[in-house]
Amino acid sequence: MPETSSQPAPVPDNAVPDNDGPDSDAPGSGYQPSDFDEAFRQAKHALAHASISVFARHGVYEGQQFVLRQLWREDGLTPGHIARQLGLATPTVTKAATRMEAAGLLRREPHPSDGRLVRLWLTARGRELEQVIGPEMRALTERTLAGFSDRERAELVRALQRMARNLSAG
Repeated sequence: MPETSSQPAPVPDNAVPDNDGPDSDAPGSGYQPSDFDEAFRQAKHALAHASISVFARHGVYEGQQFVLRQLWREDGLTPGHIARQLGLATPTVTKAATRMEAAGLLRREPHPSDGRLVRLWLTARGRELEQVIGPEMRALTERTLAGFSDRERAELVRALQRMARNLSAG
């Protein structure tokens, strides 16, 4: 497990200065659209890599974590339902479920009212992983947001939600 430090992380030479002062929205604050693109790409990549590593330590491989998280929220979903929730194609979820079943994380059962469908149910091992991975993911979230006040965390969540709405609206 990586050590944590109260010291700020080193800033790359090409990093844009942190403009969080009262005039940060003023003209000349240094913001360029490419600054957002690069900062977002770096943050997304770092968070995805760290998250994948948490799951992989427990035998859950890239892509499977999304199916697992959906089943932790609501067990017994169909692959099609999970695919719609995640914005994926049903065959993608079906392939992941096949591998997860082979790994002992879930089992398939026929849908009770539609024989063409199957429902995915977590096994005991799949359910137990929530108790192990959950705390690790909360620790990763804390590490990700280290140095952010509660107010800044709430603002960040609202900004990310607004970005999602902006991109979904058009």
